[in-house]
Amino acid sequence: MRVAFVGKGGVGKSAIAGTFARALARHGESVLAIDSDPMPGLAFSLGLAVTEAPPIPDDAVVERGEGEEGPRFRLRPGLSGAEAVERYAVTGPDGVRFLQFGKLRTNVAPLFRAQFAFRQIVNDLPDGRWSLVGDLPGGTRQAFTGWGTYARTFLIVVEATAKSLLSARRLARLAQADEGAHEVVAVVNRVRDPGDVDTVRRRTGLEVVAAVPWDEAFADAERRGKAPIDDAPECPAVREVESLVARLVEHSSMSQEPV
Repeated sequence: MRVAFVGKGGVGKSAIAGTFARALARHGESVLAIDSDPMPGLAFSLGLAVTEAPPIPDDAVVERGEGEEGPRFRLRPGLSGAEAVERYAVTGPDGVRFLQFGKLRTNVAPLFRAQFAFRQIVNDLPDGRWSLVGDLPGGTRQAFTGWGTYARTFLIVVEATAKSLLSARRLARLAQADEGAHEVVAVVNRVRDPGDVDTVRRRTGLEVVAAVPWDEAFADAERRGKAPIDDAPECPAVREVESLVARLVEHSSMSQEPV
């Protein structure tokens, strides 16, 4: 399974992505959670300690030589993407491996070398070794042709609010314009009214695969930087994400097609 969560900033995609990754691991999958969002989020939701350091050390990256083609920086010769994951990804609860691009403190310059290496690692990951769960940067830029090229299914997290719906519509249009072989669906978050799901479906044209209810326990875990699946395991929002994972795992098993 290769999925990536995207949506307007602040819609709760990191909390849902982290809960999704943990639930998927509990189904026996080897999960690699990929955080390319430069703002903090996914580590909290996975139940990991947060670090602002880039995950790829400088000595793992070499600069392009004179006359060579390709990106300016790349992994040093002999270090594959899979080997880099084994060396540098953190292991979290339920055995989820976690790889992050790095977090912004002042400017992007300190992350420049790691950025190239991170993208090379993600693009080179072999099929079948891990189930990938990604948290993409908020907004509409580069969702499908940039950081999320590894994904086969994009889950747009959307609320039934004007700004979130507008972002979701734009993402849906970008998906239609992209010729990549992927599926794009919606996860409605913070559902307060029975009509919210119909509103999202009508205004975005997307299939809705999950409706995560407004849940004070889930929101409280987010506010305190806790993993919802640990802090409120029985709450309705966690149960809905777990149900989504179970449906996707069953669908993948029955169809023999990757998600």
